[in-house]
Amino acid sequence: MNTSWLLWLVLSALTGSPVLSALAVLGFIWVADRYTVGILPSPFRALGRWQRASKLQRMLQANPHDRRARYELADLWVRRGKYAAAVEVLKPNLEAGDDDQATLFLLGVAYLGAGDAARGELLLDEAAKQEPGYQMGAIDLERGRFRLARGDLKGAIEALERLRAARPGTVEGRVLLAQALDRSGRDGEGALMREEAWKEYVVAPGFQRRRERLWAWRARPSRPIAYGAVLVVVLALGFSLVSRLSVPAPSPDGYGYYDDPGMAADSE
Repeated sequence: MNTSWLLWLVLSALTGSPVLSALAVLGFIWVADRYTVGILPSPFRALGRWQRASKLQRMLQANPHDRRARYELADLWVRRGKYAAAVEVLKPNLEAGDDDQATLFLLGVAYLGAGDAARGELLLDEAAKQEPGYQMGAIDLERGRFRLARGDLKGAIEALERLRAARPGTVEGRVLLAQALDRSGRDGEGALMREEAWKEYVVAPGFQRRRERLWAWRARPSRPIAYGAVLVVVLALGFSLVSRLSVPAPSPDGYGYYDDPGMAADSE
């Protein structure tokens, strides 16, 4: 943080614009993150989702019976944690006869997130009847997540154990299971589960590591400290480079410096 502050001070002195300098520092941090750990969210992806949600809302205002638009908008709301809004958008699809596993699953998750566990569990039961292994254990993942959140530790452990069997490489599922075991007083099993989660993360392909990196760090919290140190070093190198570029060039007579380094090249 101190390095970022110093970098902002140097850029402010060079450009004369504190706002522009702050944006440049933020951009530098984001680029450094993209090429190192990759944990910061992409503003372009977030903007794209916001634009898509706005477009879908306009489509539904023009045609409230567009079930596909309702499903897609509900999916976006669930991803953003707006569960009650997702329920209101998607419920008409179920009432109109859409009882496929995708609709049942998404509406079930929306109900769980909105606090209606009874309806949510019932819809997930119906989805599981149609396709027990839907999306490689996605039903049990959501069951385990929300059961853990509302304190149903026994139910969470059962669901997450099924998930681990259906999705052997899951890091998130193992970390959630470790949390449920810890809260159940089974600390030793929880510690073993976190170690297992980290081992799965290490051998996972790159795309999966990027997706589950934050969960892996929950399994081994010492790792973010190491990555933070790497980011500080990168920022320090950037600050050092900017500082060198800002040093004025000496004049030919040795009595002073040119204000503009380019003047030294012109004098030659």
